[in-house]
Amino acid sequence: MKWSQTLIPTMKETPNGAEIPSYIFMLRAGMISQVMAGAYAYLPLGWRSLYKAINIVRDEMNKAGAVELFMTALAPQSLYEQTNRVEAFGNVLIKSTLVRGGAKTPVVFCPTHEEEITSIVSQYVSSYRQLPLVLYQIQTKFRNEERPKFGVLRTSEFTMKDAYSFHTSLESLNATYKQMYDAYCKIFTRCGVPYLPVEAESGPIGGDASHEFMIPSENGEDDVVYCPECHYAANVEKAEIGEKEYARPSDAVLKEVAELATPGAHTIDQVCAFLKAKPKKVVKTLIYCVDDAPVAVLVRGDCDVNENKLKRLLGAAKVELADEKTIERVTGAPVGFAGPVGLKEKVKVVADPTIKEMVNFIVGANKAEAHLVNVNVDRDFTVDLYGDVRNAILGDLCPRCGKPITMKNAIEVGHVFKLGTKYSEALNAKYLDENGALQTIIMGCYGIGVSRIIAGCAETSHDDSGIIWPVALAPYEVCVCPVKATDEAAMKAAEKIVADLEAAGVDAILDDRDERPGVKFKDADLVGFPVRVTIGKSLADGKVEVKWRWDADSSLVAVDEVAKTLTAQLEDERKTNARFYAAKKNGK
Repeated sequence: MKWSQTLIPTMKETPNGAEIPSYIFMLRAGMISQVMAGAYAYLPLGWRSLYKAINIVRDEMNKAGAVELFMTALAPQSLYEQTNRVEAFGNVLIKSTLVRGGAKTPVVFCPTHEEEITSIVSQYVSSYRQLPLVLYQIQTKFRNEERPKFGVLRTSEFTMKDAYSFHTSLESLNATYKQMYDAYCKIFTRCGVPYLPVEAESGPIGGDASHEFMIPSENGEDDVVYCPECHYAANVEKAEIGEKEYARPSDAVLKEVAELATPGAHTIDQVCAFLKAKPKKVVKTLIYCVDDAPVAVLVRGDCDVNENKLKRLLGAAKVELADEKTIERVTGAPVGFAGPVGLKEKVKVVADPTIKEMVNFIVGANKAEAHLVNVNVDRDFTVDLYGDVRNAILGDLCPRCGKPITMKNAIEVGHVFKLGTKYSEALNAKYLDENGALQTIIMGCYGIGVSRIIAGCAETSHDDSGIIWPVALAPYEVCVCPVKATDEAAMKAAEKIVADLEAAGVDAILDDRDERPGVKFKDADLVGFPVRVTIGKSLADGKVEVKWRWDADSSLVAVDEVAKTLTAQLEDERKTNARFYAAKKNGK
């Protein structure tokens, strides 16, 4: 391929609105083009990298025994109504109405395909002899991201691999779950992206067990709890907190409760600023509706309530923040001034154990524009139930080994779930067992954000000059650059090298532009081609300059040997990523 015959619109300056490295460099390298907020076209280079990621995913899924199919991007809304996910997804679900012959059909743009695949299986699988079965697709998905940002990391339209498994037993599901988990590890290793499997919540997908695969990155939007000692890892929404003895100091002096006017101070930050206190001296009181009954939940001011933990602690089916009317009825005050002292309605009080050790803290006064200071548990109010109802924070203990945890920012790139029978029951996916009895199919679900793989790689593998691609994901593996496009001998040598490389199965591009060498070299580094072959003065001695993107130095190789040498090196690099990982280890 010649540079002049494809579309590579590189940019010298950072485009407006581009904030993080992957977004900046993918735009500047001419890999993607924004069509609208949350929607991007993949230009030739971007599509080549995305397609390579797709093929790695496809190869490992096939090896793991999954069978590929292709489903529709558009589905009847009624399918999602049967599983109650229209409500669960809320505004994220993109809906429309088709009008045909005067009749209206509500449809959705599929965010995931649990409903459609389960409906298909319910039609064509009827016997235990057809199970287990693993089906997957690689397809465009749609979600109404209200705040799309960071380029293709958070979009309304994205490429995803989703697989679904169908079983007669939990033992069969567990075996397939392990196979998919292992396949994911192989996929991300082959792609050259750093990854961390973490325990996770299932969210609107449902199910009772799941893991997320995260790419650690300072610009990641997810928070991951990690233990350097035993390597326990979990999404902050799932992370357990190690047990610790919480008790008020025996010599603590309990001061007298006082009410203070706090006009305009509704939030923790506002209260702390007004009273010149730290969040650790405040107790937040949040009123939740737990299976439609109000419950007061208390956490320290620097912590956040974890609704999934609250739900599990109380054995509830539904947990949600109470509306303003309920809050005013329970507290006697508008939103922002709730406290555990003097609630107007008798409700269950649930608290995080950290409350036990707090002394003379601040709470809402259950009165508009007022707070109480010097409040103490047991003396001024009682707690009905203590339990882990908050997100983990730095300084908490690991639930496995008891050592202090650390926190990492990360990019979610994959997720595996044990779904159970949530969808098969809703969509009547049954089978006849060996005794002729009708049973509900047990399911698993396994997703990868394929477009996030390449964005995550660019985010974690770059320098000031541009992207540093591993060979597996590079749009072209070798860029051949004649210093002078008008030099007939140099161009002839370049064309032969490219032809020999392509004949050997190497992706190579010839930069045949009549540009200054500096422009060509900067563009090659910006795009991030793993190898650059420069044809210049050394051609007179029968040699060319070979430089790997992540190496500081180049080497001279005989013209007649360069294709053979690079072919062997690239073949090994595709299998091992050895050079790439070595460079990453050394800080490149």
